[in-house]
Amino acid sequence: MRINIDENIYLELIAEQHAAGLYAVIEANRARFAEFLAWGDNAGSLENFNNYIKNCELQYQQGNDINFVILLDEKPVGKMGLHYINTHNRSAEIGYWLGKSEEGKGIITKSCKGLISYGFTALDLNRIEIKAAVSNVRSLAIPKKLNFTKEGILRQADQVNGRFLDLVLYSMLREEWTS
Repeated sequence: MRINIDENIYLELIAEQHAAGLYAVIEANRARFAEFLAWGDNAGSLENFNNYIKNCELQYQQGNDINFVILLDEKPVGKMGLHYINTHNRSAEIGYWLGKSEEGKGIITKSCKGLISYGFTALDLNRIEIKAAVSNVRSLAIPKKLNFTKEGILRQADQVNGRFLDLVLYSMLREEWTS
């Protein structure tokens, strides 16, 4: 599956063929990512990351998660997905990460727009959430730019590398999405 974002950016359903490229992005950004992302053993080695991708494929088959690699000019630069898909409540959560060298180019904002449209149209979702640590200024800018509604703070809701982070919860309802 592929979602075209613009002439240079597209989202492709994550597969083993993306492992080496994505793992290289993780390696180049590991210290920076560790501030907000709990990698655990999933990204400890290329072999572990391959296993993580196999799990992503299984989660997709089960309808729980849809994980995409973000490709810029055919090169992996990050990852995003619709997670915790709840078919009964027609809801999901967007998660994303991007290598530092590609920040500030609008890649995540544009990719989120494409993923949100996909979620509301192809998956018939009614609600999409974005959560980010209160201190993750770059990540918090995305739901603000996309006119998500801030619902509040989830206190100590995410454990990352031995510390608990407060998360800001944003949501968008299908009726509010204007693409």
